[in-house]
Amino acid sequence: MFSLTYEFKLKPTSKQANIFADWLEQCRRVYNYALAERKDWFKSRSCQINACSLRSEYIIPADTKRPTYANQCKALTAYRKTSSALQGVQSQVLQQTLRRLEQAFVSMWEQNHGFPRFKKLGTMRSFVFPQMSDGSIENNRVKLPVVGWVKFRSSREIPGDANLKQVRIVRREARLVRHVDVAVEC
Repeated sequence: MFSLTYEFKLKPTSKQANIFADWLEQCRRVYNYALAERKDWFKSRSCQINACSLRSEYIIPADTKRPTYANQCKALTAYRKTSSALQGVQSQVLQQTLRRLEQAFVSMWEQNHGFPRFKKLGTMRSFVFPQMSDGSIENNRVKLPVVGWVKFRSSREIPGDANLKQVRIVRREARLVRHVDVAVEC
């Protein structure tokens, strides 16, 4: 079995395009909040106890656990219940945003990449639907959770025995492009 990626241009309605733009902004906010939480935790433990200034250092209790993907997902679930803006976004999309941040930290530690940076307004370019059900593609349309059926321009044929694994929505300039990871058994 191997994976193929197909890229198609979406033709969303204006309502769907507004949903995608809002979701990108909500993903950016979740990413930045989770990054700030992790950064504060690291800064609170970066100075020696005999050299810390109580006025200018981050003070987080010593028994506070390091923010990880798992406990940030739990906190996100609790916060979604109180935030109307996050309730409109599909939960797995937000979890994938936290997974992206976790991967940035793994790259920092293992591959000597720099510390992850905050995302400015409009710089979050993509989000992922990690699980797609069977029958999500038919007649040049894809069925996305919460959003519904979205038309796309079929520039090539997708093999009939292919299984749709995930969908990535990518904003390129003023348009949206859909990436589909397809697993084909040989």
